[in-house]
Amino acid sequence: MAHAKQEQRASYPLAAYNFRVTVDGTAMRFAKVSGLAREHQTVTYRHGLSFMEGEQIAKYYMDKYVSITLEQGVVLGSKFLHAWLEQKTRSSMEISLCDERGIPAIAWRIAKAVPVKLGASAFDARASEVAIDSLEVKAAGISIVHLS
Repeated sequence: MAHAKQEQRASYPLAAYNFRVTVDGTAMRFAKVSGLAREHQTVTYRHGLSFMEGEQIAKYYMDKYVSITLEQGVVLGSKFLHAWLEQKTRSSMEISLCDERGIPAIAWRIAKAVPVKLGASAFDARASEVAIDSLEVKAAGISIVHLS
């Protein structure tokens, strides 16, 4: 039995290779994004009667910084990553997972993104691989938004 187009779209997962990254409103090209997670810190609270009643876990929704790794191929004249690392400022960031038409369906909005490490790939004269820049970003204030 054939399914309608909308029913198929709602039943199948989105492809992980179709994503978009923007930093302060500027679209960026990346080949890989990893480490994207939303976490909250929890604190164990011990009151005067903890020995009888047990400990209580209280959740405080404080910003917890997680490490996100972004990888892209090295292109001549592309200086944004180096400039962003040198600015030493927080930026807003959005990572969108797109549908088959390229329209964002789910977005991870990051309020505070701070680049902390920029690494180059290993240089090996015997290999014929593309040079990859790897940027580590500490991120906090992550919210997930369903756009469709």
